Amino acid sequence: MKTLIVEDDRTSRMLLQQLLRSFGESQIAINGKEAMVAISTALHTNDHFDLICLDIMMPEMDGHQTLKELRALEETHGLAAGQGAKVVMTTALRDKDNIIQAFREQCDGYLPKPIDKAGLRACLLQLKLIDDIAK
Repeated sequence: MKTLIVEDDRTSRMLLQQLLRSFGESQIAINGKEAMVAISTALHTNDHFDLICLDIMMPEMDGHQTLKELRALEETHGLAAGQGAKVVMTTALRDKDNIIQAFREQCDGYLPKPIDKAGLRACLLQLKLIDDIAK
C-alpha cells in the first residue's frame, strides 16, 4: 500500500509513519500545497497513492481545501468517485460540522487524534486496504 501522510505536526507524522510501516511505503507532505504536488506527480506517472492520511488544520492549505482539489485533480485524470485514493482525515477536530464537511468533500474515513493502532487498522480494514491477516 502506497500512502501519503499530510501532516504539519512532526510527532503526528512520525506516529502515522510508524503505525503504517508494516502495510507498505509512505511519503510525507507537511501541508496541502506539498501534498498536491506529490499527488499530481503520482497521477502523472500513473503511480497514485492508495491511502492519503490528511490533517485538517495545516498552514498554506488546510485539509478541506486539499481534499477538494485532490478529488478535482483525480477527476481530470479520469478517476471517477471511488476510484481514486482512499482519504482518511486524521485530525484533532471532532465536531460534527468538520466531520460532515469532510464526508461531503468525499473523504473515505475520519480518525480523530490521538490515533492508535487498533483504530487505524479497523479503518484500513473497513476501506478494504488491508485484509484480516495483515499485521
